[in-house]
Amino acid sequence: MKKCLLALMLMTLIFGCSKDEEKIKNYVPRVLTKNEAFNQYSEQKADSITIYKLNKPEQDEWLSVKFRDSTVSIQTDPSDAKKSTQHFTFAEFINTQKTSLLVQTADATASAAPVYIISLKDGKLEVVSLERPTKPGPGEKSGLGINRLGRTGHLINNDFFITGVTAKAYLLKRQDPEQRIAGKFLMLSPDRQTIVFATPKELYQVNFITDETLTQAFPGDLPSEVPAIYSWVQNNFSFQKNKQGVSF
Repeated sequence: MKKCLLALMLMTLIFGCSKDEEKIKNYVPRVLTKNEAFNQYSEQKADSITIYKLNKPEQDEWLSVKFRDSTVSIQTDPSDAKKSTQHFTFAEFINTQKTSLLVQTADATASAAPVYIISLKDGKLEVVSLERPTKPGPGEKSGLGINRLGRTGHLINNDFFITGVTAKAYLLKRQDPEQRIAGKFLMLSPDRQTIVFATPKELYQVNFITDETLTQAFPGDLPSEVPAIYSWVQNNFSFQKNKQGVSF
């Protein structure tokens, strides 16, 4: 009788573990398509994405994401299924339908933890990587992380811009195609379509809708601090539209 009870307990334990494992689903991120939109409606109430807080006394606050009844796990190394994470330091919805969100993994080993879009598409969940290769140089560590620009959207690693409400993802045109923009975010144009960066020697302006760019050299004695540069730009320049209607 004791043996039967022990066997039954073991079977219950194994079944319980298997059941828990089934509630964690691993996703392999895909590459972003240029100017891709992530604003799909959810046709079923069951297709819900939820953000949960995980708070333990001995750990920092983590966030997790659930789709339906499964916890989302992102495979951070496409070639190694063991390298995945279910914990995020940042998770925020980027569209009004709450079917897409921006997340940053809790990766303390990287200079900037990877950023992804988790989005519902045609009733299925997918994960999109927001990462572009960059060669060593001044732009290698510039603008790393997520920079929320009010309701306009999110600037990611000086390489991507995700619009608010409509959740459309744009790849920003680089000064050097092989290197991340080597500067600090300074301001947006009045129409919220041109991003101005303060680089060491000039202003670099990029319109994320048209991919048009413009540079403006600094005077040699300009301080390097962003507040001083911002004040100088405000006092010496104003935005004007070119023949194509792009503000610079």
